Amino acid sequence: MQFVLRCSIRYVIHLKPTLTNNIPHPHDHFLKELLSYPEQAGILLRERLPTPVVKFLSAKPPRLVDASFVDKGLRGHLSDRLFEVETVNGKTAFLYVLIEHKSTPDGKVGWQLLRYLGEILKQWVKDNPDWERLPAIVPFVFYNGADKWKIPNEFLHLVDFEESWRPYLLDFQFPVLDLGIIPDLELSEDRRLRARLLAMKYATRKAKQLAIREQLIEALENAPEDLLPIIQYLIICLFPARLCK
Repeated sequence: MQFVLRCSIRYVIHLKPTLTNNIPHPHDHFLKELLSYPEQAGILLRERLPTPVVKFLSAKPPRLVDASFVDKGLRGHLSDRLFEVETVNGKTAFLYVLIEHKSTPDGKVGWQLLRYLGEILKQWVKDNPDWERLPAIVPFVFYNGADKWKIPNEFLHLVDFEESWRPYLLDFQFPVLDLGIIPDLELSEDRRLRARLLAMKYATRKAKQLAIREQLIEALENAPEDLLPIIQYLIICLFPARLCK
């Protein structure tokens, strides 16, 4: 098994740019596939959402809502996943994951989140016309670009306002998962999740791929069922079209 892994990883890292592909957004496809599994999605959210949020989540796995709210014109670098969850007190809430797969962070991500959260609530109100209280929605940004995320994680950062007006203005914070700043061994305690996150972290960091070859081999040994999709993803990200930017 290890021989196969070593040969596969060596092939991917030294791949010559002679191939083509027809997967326009490999990061999007790869992560959304992972988040389609309730158990894996639940682990990622519990490991990376703020503690005050996680401690009120029930033991039930999140339920994936079949919907997307990202504008068609932005789907080249943004995608999303919406999950319905139950709290320990029996409340229904939503966790909204916005996936940013540009090489550099989008400074207007707070504005995008505000719009999408509004669309989620509009749909919920339409489905629940007799509502009395709206459900809570916690936004969460997933980022695996090569540049460090340096954008403030609050909406009000985008608003030009008088400081004394702050208490009266709409604002919210959003946690950001920047894969690039997390040590490789701390990406996840789950073997399958760690292997996939490790691949995503270094898919946009070609100069460092040789250095992590052994770690990736070890991660894949612990998650053999994910060998094929991970190898395919890494190959696509090394094609000359440079789709993984």
